[in-house]
Amino acid sequence: MTNCLFCKIVNKESPAEIVYENDKIVAFKDTHPQAPLHLLIVPRKHIPSVEHLEIEDKELIGELFLVAQRITREQGVAKTGYKLVFNVGKGGGQIIEHLHLHLLGGWGSEKERDIPGMP
Repeated sequence: MTNCLFCKIVNKESPAEIVYENDKIVAFKDTHPQAPLHLLIVPRKHIPSVEHLEIEDKELIGELFLVAQRITREQGVAKTGYKLVFNVGKGGGQIIEHLHLHLLGGWGSEKERDIPGMP
């Protein structure tokens, strides 16, 4: 998709602070972080949202979660805890129409976990 910001990041046509990539997945820092660690994990394949997943995408979705697990270990938040979030559609808070998994973590204390709009 030519106007998709995340496709441009995946194709290195737009800048991003990439923390992980392989042949199917790219993970980069969110430009408007909602946590000390806020990364977006996206498939290279353009899929607009969870609602657009097909049966052939099931391995790709599994890989998104395994990449998230790997990154949490590398970033040092696996033991302290983190959140994984998919926003689906505009009513669900999705701004960019390219499937992406938010990885949020890095809170050092319970008080720091009190972020507006986050359970």
